[in-house]
Amino acid sequence: MRRLLGLLLFLGLALAQGNLDYKGLVVATPYPALTVKAGEVVNLTLELKNYNLPPQYVRLRLEGVPQGWTAAFLGGGRVVAAAFLAPGASQRLTLRVEVPEGVKEGRYPMTVVAEGNAARSELPIVLTVGKVLPPSLKLEVELPVLKGTPTTTFRYRATLKNESDQDLLVGLEAEAPEGFEVVFKPQFSGQEVTTLPIKAGETKNLDIEVSPPPKAPAGEYAIRVIARAGAARAEADLKAIVTGRPELSITTPDGRLSGRAYAGRESPLKLVVKNRGSAEAKNVELSSFEPTGWEVSFEPKTIASIPAGEKAEVTAKIKPSAKAIAGDYMVTITARPKNGTSESADFRITVLTSTMWGIVGVGLVAVALGVLALAVARFGRR
Repeated sequence: MRRLLGLLLFLGLALAQGNLDYKGLVVATPYPALTVKAGEVVNLTLELKNYNLPPQYVRLRLEGVPQGWTAAFLGGGRVVAAAFLAPGASQRLTLRVEVPEGVKEGRYPMTVVAEGNAARSELPIVLTVGKVLPPSLKLEVELPVLKGTPTTTFRYRATLKNESDQDLLVGLEAEAPEGFEVVFKPQFSGQEVTTLPIKAGETKNLDIEVSPPPKAPAGEYAIRVIARAGAARAEADLKAIVTGRPELSITTPDGRLSGRAYAGRESPLKLVVKNRGSAEAKNVELSSFEPTGWEVSFEPKTIASIPAGEKAEVTAKIKPSAKAIAGDYMVTITARPKNGTSESADFRITVLTSTMWGIVGVGLVAVALGVLALAVARFGRR
């Protein structure tokens, strides 16, 4: 241990002083003394470096492995027994140690030995079998209260931290009102997840997306998100404030989008404006788009309020052009609330000719028949 500390101190001083003349082979790990529990698999990251030596074929072994324990060096995902180092190069390896079940508590020292061509480095490791920290999770949400409409996707930014000394597979779940959909996505990823692996001491960022049902009434909705890994549990309470929005429709009392009118004459058309949304529609203004020469007015022109789920009746006064010929024409009627989006409907208006011309025609025919009858009666006798 003293040799290792002396070597690390020498390397630190050499690097701090800019001394790059050191030559040797070094194997190191950030945490050479760990507390583990029986039955645990421990993975230690090793850094093997060649300081200004010729190319080295470095053999690896672990001395002092307790009986019944299993240990192996991993490199590139495979078990390795040696590594090749060019001058100034380094290799990252993993020492995997399996602690058997039922092993007694205590200190278990071992030594990693890296041996090259006329160069050798040793790294003492101590694994203490005993009580370890229980699994612990911490879940925090940056902005837990958001506001939007029923069509809004509420996105919450969260951080999930593994505060224990062991890797965890964390399950993610949510308690939300009926009809609400909650999904979890790792930050900068569009992939939905229900579980998330988190290494010991690691923190991961999450996006929590909450989608209310399209017809959700205005109000405040509570959502609880839960992260769980065995006995470890963390919760966060979210709030979605749904403001609601009006949604209008325009039709007639019998549901038909059609009507009749006479050329040059004003004809009434009864309309029903219904609010199918989740919020009151305020100051609903009615307007129209009609053929050239036509006149369309409304009574009333503006509806002060239509509560959610309610309706209002309006009379559209339609006057076709006096020159309009008989046939079907299209009139578009629009309802525009002050606090929402407009809604339009197309109405087919059938233009009829005036009945006056029919009466005149019948009269002319009757006169002609009378004259003909008189003529026959007078001249027929001769």
